[in-house]
Amino acid sequence: MNCNFDFLKKIDNNLFDIIFEAEKLYRDEYFEQCMVQTRKFAEQICKNILIQNGKSIGSFDEMIETLKYHSQGSVQEKEFIDDLYFLKKNGNISAHSGKIKNAGMTALECLKRSFETAISYSVYNQGAPSNILKSEYDINLLVTNKKSKSSLTKKYEKIQGVEQKKINTSKKNETKVDIKKEHKFFSNVSIFWKIVGVLSLFSVLIILVFCVWILLSKIF
Repeated sequence: MNCNFDFLKKIDNNLFDIIFEAEKLYRDEYFEQCMVQTRKFAEQICKNILIQNGKSIGSFDEMIETLKYHSQGSVQEKEFIDDLYFLKKNGNISAHSGKIKNAGMTALECLKRSFETAISYSVYNQGAPSNILKSEYDINLLVTNKKSKSSLTKKYEKIQGVEQKKINTSKKNETKVDIKKEHKFFSNVSIFWKIVGVLSLFSVLIILVFCVWILLSKIF
């Protein structure tokens, strides 16, 4: 059976088994149990990181605080810790409250955050290829066990196409503005030459009148 977390098989089979079970629980509509399982997944990742770095392990809250204390303040670390808090909180609520409102949506969000957590852990702690950072959680794969027809490549091509369309539209608008300016310029030039023509005609008439006046003066 396919799974969104297949990349974990090469990194940590134990983690993969935990989160694979969470996806199965979600598919069978055991949403509360799914959230409890994602909490277990997040807690195990915490343990792995601390053990790997020679730190002591304790309660889930203590381990998250230890990670937070030793973080460098990067955006990735902040998002990673926020996701851990989210998974812990909703896992605890599900474990102690039984049925909860909008459990399906919350469970899906827990799976998505588990996915982001797994990717960060794999890349930044286990040296997995950084190209998986571009991956996104496939809901269709979760529900139907079939990958979405719209691939990640197509997604980025679509984004790129939208951006290119914006650029083309911008250029088109700039061209329209230039044409309007050009039209306005020629319109202004046309008025100018009309004025010049009228003044020239007026000047010719004055000269003619002057010449006629001189001629008449000589005659009389």
